[in-house]
Amino acid sequence: MARDKPLSRRFVLLSGGAALAGTALPRGTAAAAKPTRQARSVSTYAVHDYPTNPYLRPQGGPLPGPRPTPNTAKTGAALLTNSAPSTPNSTMSTLAAPLATTAAGTTPSTLILYDTTNTWGWLGELYAIMVANLASHFGTWTAVPVVKYTSGMLNQYSCTIYIGSTYGEPIPTAFLNDVLAGTRPVIWAYDNIWQLTAQAANFTAQYGWNWSSFDFSTVAQVDYKGQQLKRYSANGAGIMNYAVVGSNVSVLATCVRSDGTTFPWALRSGNLTYIGENPLVYISEGDRYIAFCDLLFDALAPATPTRHRALVRLEDIDPTYDPTQLRAVANYLASQGVPFGFQVIPRYLDPNGYYTGGVAQNIPLASMPAVASAFKYMLTKGGAMINHGWTHQYSNIINPFTAVTGDDFEFYRVTQNSDLTLNYQGPLPPDSKAWAMGRFTSAATDLRAAGLAFPSFVTFPGYAATATDYEVAAGIFKARAERSLYFSGLLTGAPTDYTRIVGQYFPYVVRDVYGTKVLPDNLGGIEPLAFEIFPKRLPADILADAQRNLVVRDGFASFFYHPSDSLSYLETVVSGLKDMGYTFVAPGSL
Repeated sequence: MARDKPLSRRFVLLSGGAALAGTALPRGTAAAAKPTRQARSVSTYAVHDYPTNPYLRPQGGPLPGPRPTPNTAKTGAALLTNSAPSTPNSTMSTLAAPLATTAAGTTPSTLILYDTTNTWGWLGELYAIMVANLASHFGTWTAVPVVKYTSGMLNQYSCTIYIGSTYGEPIPTAFLNDVLAGTRPVIWAYDNIWQLTAQAANFTAQYGWNWSSFDFSTVAQVDYKGQQLKRYSANGAGIMNYAVVGSNVSVLATCVRSDGTTFPWALRSGNLTYIGENPLVYISEGDRYIAFCDLLFDALAPATPTRHRALVRLEDIDPTYDPTQLRAVANYLASQGVPFGFQVIPRYLDPNGYYTGGVAQNIPLASMPAVASAFKYMLTKGGAMINHGWTHQYSNIINPFTAVTGDDFEFYRVTQNSDLTLNYQGPLPPDSKAWAMGRFTSAATDLRAAGLAFPSFVTFPGYAATATDYEVAAGIFKARAERSLYFSGLLTGAPTDYTRIVGQYFPYVVRDVYGTKVLPDNLGGIEPLAFEIFPKRLPADILADAQRNLVVRDGFASFFYHPSDSLSYLETVVSGLKDMGYTFVAPGSL
């Protein structure tokens, strides 16, 4: 029994998955000469910008109810393998092999330095998590508070990345001197660059550039490698401008003001790459964030050959779906030589009869043999099955829409406000390793009853889970295919703080701080109609952002499609990506 759902996870993804992190935040003070801030209001970001969206802004402060019990069973230190050089108060990760192409016999290592002081110091760890996730694509990483830096540490790594998120962070002189020594590549983003320039009497002569002040112009575009990348124009934090940019300086990317004038977004001279803003805030599809993702290749894998791969995922398929539609989609993709992933929800629940006039529905896959047969058929046509939870809802409690499969979150407590925006509250009451394992075990049981094996891949419903749930998934699945949430405490070893949270997507394969391989999910999904606060997203939007993602030299165009939508939407995107030079690959090949 297929049904027409007015609410769907697809809308949650387009909202929560559209952007990430950050707004202009109060800053501290610094002893060195520095540019001044201007107080600016931050306007809305289309329908995506609402204060409780962790995929748009870092969440901080007390929850409206009792704080969830901290997850003490797993910390960043316990999760990750320590085999990088010893450093004080650090978190380290080592991959079995780098996920990027590197010179034979080498594994790049990254030192990540982050801010921790003053009111907003907690943001530094969240940004460091995001950088660590990206750096894992290339090899090992080590994350250390910048205030704990000691002399010579920089020379133990292939590259050092510092995200200046606290205005006036007390940066150790040892770090400044090691950067100026010029022995290893350094990527420095945003704040506190004035401390570095003040440390060198001849900085301008040595590097060929120097800062002037923050530019608060409206900038909605960053040009990089011939592509016009998007930028949230209402981001009022300011972008660094320059008093001097010499001929020996490489301007890597350019800000475009609303009047068409330009100034550098990122530049490089000698060992130093400087980005004039924090590239980890207000991230959307096709955003200038992907320029930052690509710049990491210059420091960590410069010999990487250019290639562009594509992934397509069929979304939210439960036992009530039309098997004829599923077979038609599989036939089309097979005819185009396109392997694909398809998400399976093994059991459909409508416990309160939301769509059936109060009559509860409980439909396991085994009771719908035609749908189970369609799944088996899809496997023969190049499909890879992806687990999508057990029921894609929590219980008979609305979480936050209808309590019906495909509509609600399964592994995270979410509520809805009167203005239709969402609150990511934290763990559900029963959240634990045993509970999460029980959901996956039940999913496996239902699949086996229908004659299907349990998949090697997972996408958490609603792109939301707790640190505990991610840990359980790491022990079950080969990879996650999704965007994900990250919390304070994952690097420091402190109890997981669900009041401080961000989300992130990746344009290439990573192994994130939970220790799991994560497949790219960077273009979002096709959505023919707008709904509530969520906009429509048509094939043209997917293709425009795929064009922007060509700047990532070994990147992906990864999108999702609902089989209940017109096949023409899928056909348009598939043919368009092929015309751009993307090659479709199977999830299992990554």
